[in-house]
Amino acid sequence: MCIDHRVTCKCGTYTASFNFREEIMPVEVINRLYCPQCSSDISCNADSMISDNGWIIDFDMDVARFAGYKLSGVPITPEYLFDQGYCTWRGVYPMDHIDSVREREELVKLSKIDPKKYIEEIRQWGTVRMERLAREGWRKANAGQ
Repeated sequence: MCIDHRVTCKCGTYTASFNFREEIMPVEVINRLYCPQCSSDISCNADSMISDNGWIIDFDMDVARFAGYKLSGVPITPEYLFDQGYCTWRGVYPMDHIDSVREREELVKLSKIDPKKYIEEIRQWGTVRMERLAREGWRKANAGQ
């Protein structure tokens, strides 16, 4: 099971949703979140931060190591937390879960007008979308490449 938590960036402009795989990490593992606006003057410390397309997540690595005792033998790093889903975006990027629903709703409208075209579009949608997100530089979209 995954828990969804919303965290507001340091400047207060954006909110990002996070999933916490297997509920191992608490939301307190996130010290701060920086959006592209508020991260512009932040240098990314690889020991406690991860950068994803202009967004920076600053982890409390003491909390991560303490909460990650169940993951014995695994080095707890910012990359591990994010890439393995222990503290990661809900979706491919911070607002992905909202945008993808909106995009699918647009396609569903097409199903009522032209069902055949809808089938073609929905089949391509996921692939085309992930290719676009990979080009945009999102970490999770580039993970399998």
